[in-house]
Amino acid sequence: MPTHPAPAAAPLDLRDTIGLDLHKRETQLCILAADGVVTERRLATTRPQFTAVLGSRPPARILLEASTESEWVARHLEGLGHEVIVADPNYAPMYATRSRRVTTDKRDARTLAEACRLGAYRPAHRLSESQRHVRAELAVRDVMVRTRTRYVALIKALVRRDGLRLGAGSPERTAARLALLDATGVVSDALRAEVAPLLRLLEPLNAEIAAADRRLTALTASDPRVRRLTTAPGVGPVTATAFVATLDDVGRFRDAPQVMAYLGLA
Repeated sequence: MPTHPAPAAAPLDLRDTIGLDLHKRETQLCILAADGVVTERRLATTRPQFTAVLGSRPPARILLEASTESEWVARHLEGLGHEVIVADPNYAPMYATRSRRVTTDKRDARTLAEACRLGAYRPAHRLSESQRHVRAELAVRDVMVRTRTRYVALIKALVRRDGLRLGAGSPERTAARLALLDATGVVSDALRAEVAPLLRLLEPLNAEIAAADRRLTALTASDPRVRRLTTAPGVGPVTATAFVATLDDVGRFRDAPQVMAYLGLA
């Protein structure tokens, strides 16, 4: 009978595996060397410290959980020559080896290192550079819009307290609508003094929100996905931009129901 050569064995990965339990100020490090030696230490969560501790080491596989700090840390470590996996912290099998007999930070770093060695993790999606910047712009705009909403709501409440009403209109026109009401002579000196600080804050805030809208429009003007979404009734540039930035690479979703679940709609 003809014989067939046995399939070649996969080459052994002899790189060290490293788990990083990231925190805002300090990080717990666990290195599982290929020869079985375990190294554990704490270090400041700074670029110089990561460079000092890991910059001179041979390329390793590093696992860390997705968090506020994870992306810049991952990029810095990749710049030092390491392979970095940013893992989904909600993936339960990643914590199968966690021991309660070890203090929390050491335990978590060791668990991540073990998960990295075993491949027991689910990579988190890492935003593209362009969409990360768009998301930041959207977040800044959202904070400013929420702040303006609070100012306008308080102005309306103070006006209603005096038995008055502001005419309907956009938040940008709040100061103008109040000026029209004041022109009728029904606004008291006390009310005028109470809302004056808010009106002074609203003017530059409106200008900053308008500037944010222009920046978002410029950032996404060449994106065909945004242009296509804005053809749907009721979908403006900001909503379309936020949708695209949230999904980023739509190819990572299996189907539309998975997108709905990701967005919390199903």
